[in-house]
Amino acid sequence: MSIRADSININLNERPILKDVSIKINQGEVLSVIGPNGAGKTTLLKSLAGDIGPTNGEIYYDKINISEVSIQERAFTRSVMSQLQPIAFDFSVKEIIEMGWVVRGESVYASEFEDAVINVVTRCGVKDLINRNFNTLSGGEQRRIHFARTLLQLWRPSDSKDPKYLLLDEPTANLDLTYEVKLLNIVKESANDGTGVMLVLHDLNLAAKFSDKIALLDKGCIVEIGTPLEVLNSKILSEVYDIEIKVQKDPLFITYY
Repeated sequence: MSIRADSININLNERPILKDVSIKINQGEVLSVIGPNGAGKTTLLKSLAGDIGPTNGEIYYDKINISEVSIQERAFTRSVMSQLQPIAFDFSVKEIIEMGWVVRGESVYASEFEDAVINVVTRCGVKDLINRNFNTLSGGEQRRIHFARTLLQLWRPSDSKDPKYLLLDEPTANLDLTYEVKLLNIVKESANDGTGVMLVLHDLNLAAKFSDKIALLDKGCIVEIGTPLEVLNSKILSEVYDIEIKVQKDPLFITYY
């Protein structure tokens, strides 16, 4: 199964945001979307999540048009971490994480709930925050909690064959280097376990290190899509970002001037 967009166009307030974009998130792969501010990265993620409908073109979950996939089924299939997720009420950290729990009514889900929460809290390294009020946390700590909530939403019994997708918009924003790497290692582990992942990233070196594929977006169009070695090209990146960028190929590393 995959989540894919076929030649989608999106206009917002009569302004074209995405233009003839085709892209696919495959199970077991990390696809990073890069590009300058205003390129359309967040709009693309929201469209694949089903939060914004295309003006033209189609989006499919497997072979089913997204318009025919219920909100409940989308929530069960893909989990979304947005750039901004303010919480108006003073919930505890544990309550925020538990908000990610999505079930289909099978008894196994209810019986595994507590273990699933403990697993996610431990995996994300947020046990020391669990009894805090969410709105007392720093911006980086809040991002880590939202990431844990996003993972809990995709929890499945170990024998489940249901497809899973993580759609993460700038998940490393406000994180220090240690937690950037820890979060992206978890993302990579999730992909290795069969989850399809789409990341919106600004750090080109993180995209180079953790991605199986990269899509370079500019002015609403896909400029290049392929492996990191194929996409991260000095000439193309310099043109798109309008600064001098040098790409070292072995090991892959990007320098800005």
